[in-house]
Amino acid sequence: MMIGRPLEFNPDIVLESAMQLFWRKGYESSSLQELLITMGLSKSSFYQTFKSKHALFQSCIQHYGKSLNNEIRTQLKNADSGKTFINNLLNNVANETSGPDARRGCLLMNTASEFAQTDQEIAELVSSSIDSITNIFELAIQQAQRQEEISSDKNARTLATYLVSNMSGLKNMVKAGADRETIKRIASIVMTALD
Repeated sequence: MMIGRPLEFNPDIVLESAMQLFWRKGYESSSLQELLITMGLSKSSFYQTFKSKHALFQSCIQHYGKSLNNEIRTQLKNADSGKTFINNLLNNVANETSGPDARRGCLLMNTASEFAQTDQEIAELVSSSIDSITNIFELAIQQAQRQEEISSDKNARTLATYLVSNMSGLKNMVKAGADRETIKRIASIVMTALD
């Protein structure tokens, strides 16, 4: 037995639209009215599907984390080696200095900066997503160690955490206005920790 009217929209598409708005403007600066317009929903459809702005934001963080995780895992799978994957990922941050989506930073880190420390539920979602990304870096380092590109006496987890923190720093530098060449030079220095 169906309760209520059937959905007349694709929840994944409207979630992606909301996520893009939150990513551009942040949680506090994204009004409910802007969300409704961006998502193409009536207020009643919004509340029936997502319950609240806060619950929608949680869903967006989960969606972003899952999408990023899948994208990075695919890049690792398709890379020639673990070290090449890491180098490509760091250098790709330089591409974020231009284009229509330039200088937005990372939604996870933006969220952590905005209010993750004042909202336990959001903090846990951000932390979980960052852990997942760190796990992928750790897999890449272990692969590179098997391929003898990185010394096996280096702690893979510590290096993975180091790389995630540097990736976050690079994205924040891009957001603050750093140019492409600056990001590439810093990425090159970060890679020396793997030698």
